[in-house]
Amino acid sequence: MLSLRAPPRTLSASPWRRRGRLDGFAAPRCVSAAPPATTLETATARPAGVSFPILVNGCTGKMGVSVAEAATSRGLHLVPVSFSSRENLDKTIQVGDTDVEIYGPSAREDVLSSVIDEYPDVVVVDYTAPDSVNSNAELYCKLGVPFVMGTTGGDQQLLYKSVQDSENYALISPQMGKQVVAFLAAMETIAEQFPGAFSGYRLEVLESHQAGKLDTSGTGKAVIACFEKLGAVFDMERMVKIRDPEQQLYMVGVPEEHIEGHAFHLYHLTSPDDSVSFEFQHNVCGRSIYAEGSVDAAVFLYKKVQSMDPKRIYNMIDVLQEGDMR
Repeated sequence: MLSLRAPPRTLSASPWRRRGRLDGFAAPRCVSAAPPATTLETATARPAGVSFPILVNGCTGKMGVSVAEAATSRGLHLVPVSFSSRENLDKTIQVGDTDVEIYGPSAREDVLSSVIDEYPDVVVVDYTAPDSVNSNAELYCKLGVPFVMGTTGGDQQLLYKSVQDSENYALISPQMGKQVVAFLAAMETIAEQFPGAFSGYRLEVLESHQAGKLDTSGTGKAVIACFEKLGAVFDMERMVKIRDPEQQLYMVGVPEEHIEGHAFHLYHLTSPDDSVSFEFQHNVCGRSIYAEGSVDAAVFLYKKVQSMDPKRIYNMIDVLQEGDMR
């Protein structure tokens, strides 16, 4: 049986390390998938689609910049402002041909109000910080601006209540990667159709993300919830969360070029008598899968707003079911 509670420095303690190095199992390999540069030729060849203003909050971070780049390559109009959680940050970030000016928390409401006046059809995509989730969402709801919440953490119950009370449009999801969303949807379907199928099985979970991710994996929590519906036993306190670059490189097997941007998850199930085991694993290197999914979400939400859809709160499974993903 795999032990995920061994001392961090014990290389054989890692399920990835054990299989990848000792059993001849090929360790996860990730290939950088940088979005192709947009040229006049590729722009004219791209099928015509919707175009609207998009404001990406969190452009001081790599995820925010990746979303902004994906939005511009998709032909959306990038609003040249973004918010930071820090005050007195006199900074401008260039994304493509757009100079994005960064504003601190105290200027958020005035700046966003001005943006809405100039771009009434704007959609906000939020990739800020866990401790900014609720205050940002409350502001978006107060001003009636539709938003995609890609930031994980915060008080999720309060987040949903803010949207419901304001009747604002929002898409909230702990996971924006298309293929991972499909995996989550499949897990939820299995859990609904076969409750108790893994009754008595022990569940062990290991997740690894870049050091800058402060909270526990929202995707991991969602998958764990499905396994619990299937009857597996799990204590959230036992989740192994790796943020140390050295451990990620030598224990988990994360490629060095992706230490600062990856999401590795491993779920191991063992039967009560230890005679049967199952493993599920999904590994992502880089941020392009999330950036493209976030833009898909913004396009989806924009269409819902324009059609005055009576439903106001969505998630990425809604996007997947509607086939609105490129």
